[in-house]
Amino acid sequence: MFQRFRRTRLNKHLRALVRETHVSTDDFIYPLFVRSGEGIKTEVASMPGVFQMSIDEVIKECADLKELGIYSVILFGIPDVKDSIGSDALCEHGIIASAIRAIKQAHPDMFVVTDLCFCEYTDHGHCGIIDEEHETVDNDATLDISGQQAIIHAKAGADMIAPSGMMDGIIQTLRTALDGAGYENLPIMAYSTKFSSGYYGPFRDVAESSPSFGDRASYQMDPANRREAIAESISDEAQGADILMVKPALAYLDIVREIKDATTLPMAVYNVSGEYAMLKFAGMNDLIDYDRVVMETMIGFKRAGADIIISYHAKEVAKMLNNS
Repeated sequence: MFQRFRRTRLNKHLRALVRETHVSTDDFIYPLFVRSGEGIKTEVASMPGVFQMSIDEVIKECADLKELGIYSVILFGIPDVKDSIGSDALCEHGIIASAIRAIKQAHPDMFVVTDLCFCEYTDHGHCGIIDEEHETVDNDATLDISGQQAIIHAKAGADMIAPSGMMDGIIQTLRTALDGAGYENLPIMAYSTKFSSGYYGPFRDVAESSPSFGDRASYQMDPANRREAIAESISDEAQGADILMVKPALAYLDIVREIKDATTLPMAVYNVSGEYAMLKFAGMNDLIDYDRVVMETMIGFKRAGADIIISYHAKEVAKMLNNS
């Protein structure tokens, strides 16, 4: 006698009872792009529905997010002035430090994550101080200023630090700096396996962070390397990371599952700008059932092992969940 799988599929209530994977608004962190000024809310052509916003508009956006049941955001800064070392990121009055303080004052219940990197703040668009001889980022010099940036975020009131620059030793560096400054309980979400990917294009439009020369392949993961990808995350766990991450998400769900099976730490995925734009423009051109495909994608992330989803779709998904 063959097994009757259909018995548990015929009734919608039974389907719900036996459903293995669930998506909730509690799963999401929503990215916000902050710049100086007032009354600024500029949509990004390559990412419909995503905006560069001044701090006053970010405050309004946080109120809207809470209405939808989303209480976690990750901040990216767009400074007025960029230089070779990303000085705005090292200033207590820089755009991110100012945004953290304003959000926490207006919305103390908002969980504020900060992206810790230098690509948005440097005039060359790379993720740290340049090693001129080798035309890449100087790993150890960048570690030094990364610790400074983390302390600035912590003092401003950040709830979690998320270093995205992919410097070797970054988690240990930040953990030592934060602990030494009295922030032993501030968690670190590691961009532990971040690939040198073609899916980041639209992000570089909104964050104004395209490299002025070369690319980031010398410090981000080779998309072809599975074993190295897993080793990167295991290394960050050993250095003291509290949460691991795979970025991008869609093309790397095999890596998500393998890391999830190799660790007990919570697992995040970053559903990146190119993934978002593909679905957005496909939906706008009636090529897909947009809502259905977006939700199917989120379920795929959770099924692969993600506990946390960083996504530009978060508000849309929240509306779908609230209306279901």
